Amino acid sequence: MKKYLAEMVGTMVLVLMGCGTAVSLACGTDTASVVGTACAFGLAVVAMAYTIGGISGCHINPAITLGVLLAGRMSGKDAFWYIVFQCIGAVIGAAILLGLAPDSGLGANTLQSGIGMWQGIIAEVVFTFVFVLVVLGTTDAEKGAGNFAGLAIGLSLILVHLVCIHYTGTSVNPARSFGPAILAGGDALNQLWIFIVAPFCGGALAALVWKCLAGCKCKKD
Repeated sequence: MKKYLAEMVGTMVLVLMGCGTAVSLACGTDTASVVGTACAFGLAVVAMAYTIGGISGCHINPAITLGVLLAGRMSGKDAFWYIVFQCIGAVIGAAILLGLAPDSGLGANTLQSGIGMWQGIIAEVVFTFVFVLVVLGTTDAEKGAGNFAGLAIGLSLILVHLVCIHYTGTSVNPARSFGPAILAGGDALNQLWIFIVAPFCGGALAALVWKCLAGCKCKKD
């Protein structure tokens, strides 16, 4: 039960700090707000990785949990409850933000101006794939980055946000989108399926690719 609660707390912190920064900086097209929001999400992941990583592995993202499941590193039961508690944590984080900034939109994900549905789907699939691939690679028991994994994952999330905010506001995390959308409603709720389906597809693809890479027996030159 402790690992499920850890996932709930970690996801709550991610949504509160990441989406809270997006709200505080009025994240849009100006460089400062985009960079600030990207850093907030990445730093939240780093902080939680070194706080709850030893308890739950610090997925705080259903797409990561799916990738870990498909990579054969956890049971289906644990994956299910991880995702449930991640979504609960996301709602709690969004609810706190709602109390602080009720008319802010809660940093919810929507397709950005001029971005079509398929562009948004492609962006979320591709950037979730990149992010989850980094997670699987850096946390691999034999080939991973050890104690530096949390830092590498947080930095990669910053990088993903810097590129993807322009297209979707950056989700790459179904729970991060679920919490704010449920409370904000409107376009965020109508488009929520994109930010659930596309990241899950990206996470599954990352697991497939990592299993191929990790299992590859390449000859040395």
